[in-house]
Amino acid sequence: MTLQRPVPALVASLCLAFGVTAAAHADIKIGFLATMSGPGGTLGQDQYDGFMLGVEAAGGKLGGQAVKIIQEDDQLKPEVGRQAAKKLIERDRVQIVTGLSFSNVLMAVYRDIVNSGTFLLVNNAGPSQIAGQMCSPLYFSTSWQNDQQHEAMGKYAQQKGYKRVALMAPNYQAGREALTGFKRYFKGEVLSETYTQVNQPDYSVEITQLRTASPDAVFIFYPGGMGVNFVKQYHQAGMLGKVPLLSGSTVDGTTLPALQDLALGVMSGGPWSPDLPNAANRSFVEQFRKKYGRVPSHYAAYGYDSAQALNAALKATGGRLDDKKAFEQAMVKANFPSVRGGFKFNNNHFPVSNYYAFEVVRDPAGGVTLATRETVFPDHQDPYHGECKLK
Repeated sequence: MTLQRPVPALVASLCLAFGVTAAAHADIKIGFLATMSGPGGTLGQDQYDGFMLGVEAAGGKLGGQAVKIIQEDDQLKPEVGRQAAKKLIERDRVQIVTGLSFSNVLMAVYRDIVNSGTFLLVNNAGPSQIAGQMCSPLYFSTSWQNDQQHEAMGKYAQQKGYKRVALMAPNYQAGREALTGFKRYFKGEVLSETYTQVNQPDYSVEITQLRTASPDAVFIFYPGGMGVNFVKQYHQAGMLGKVPLLSGSTVDGTTLPALQDLALGVMSGGPWSPDLPNAANRSFVEQFRKKYGRVPSHYAAYGYDSAQALNAALKATGGRLDDKKAFEQAMVKANFPSVRGGFKFNNNHFPVSNYYAFEVVRDPAGGVTLATRETVFPDHQDPYHGECKLK
């Protein structure tokens, strides 16, 4: 099935296929701001597709209200993200902004959005500042705080008895927080901590250095196209299968189609996988594969949960957003069947949920998928929620 990427900066009207009133008559305006192009564009595409499927699952409306989705591409450029956010708020007058793929863009637009009184519902990026001292009653996340999935891999590495681990990530906020999260629970020796350029295509020099260092394991955070390039080159260098590769947001539904067998055996950590055995997740994965012709990634899963959370909150407020305090409380208490299974918002409006270790394995059809191997953290809270003024 061939998918056509939605055209950035154009209105994605949920008409006909989603049973939504035409854009001019929409009751609720939602801005979808994400990275929709370049090597990171697969993240935004899956966030968008998951969100749209969640709207469809809610009957094409949210809280019984017609919606209009206005999509913007930040191009993984903070200055472009700020321009797009300003357009959504001032010209389009959206009531909610959702999406946000990369933390450097989120940090650039965060104050502009919440200071305007607009709700911000993020389904990927999770900078530590926003989880802590910069938290806002208008901000919610259905994904994670950046450290969390990497904390799971740090604890996993500790439990596996690895003594010497080399760490790698791109040099931006989420990359630095990824390695911080890993080190919080890994108590062995960090042989090296390497930060590479964002969207760097060639890792041959770094991989040669890894081979020379001879670590017990390597941990990486390389989302999107960066992850495809690194894993392929790690495999070509003969490292995969000899030195365990641990990861976060590197092998998933956005990268496995390009990697296939090359990723077999790679471990990853996070709160969601296609095989989680709850009814909501089984339905989501089935409907996503049917509609889009591919296995969803966690980006799609959190986009889907965002739509479901909005639907539950809007139902509780009778479809109204004008009373911001009432809508905030409705979001905090939103009761919806999350694809993760257990889910609740912490005091800082980031999720509390289980975190797992996954392995890339061959599926019954001969392809590859993520299989849950163990629960690393039950009901895991991010490490910054205590700094948030919200109670």
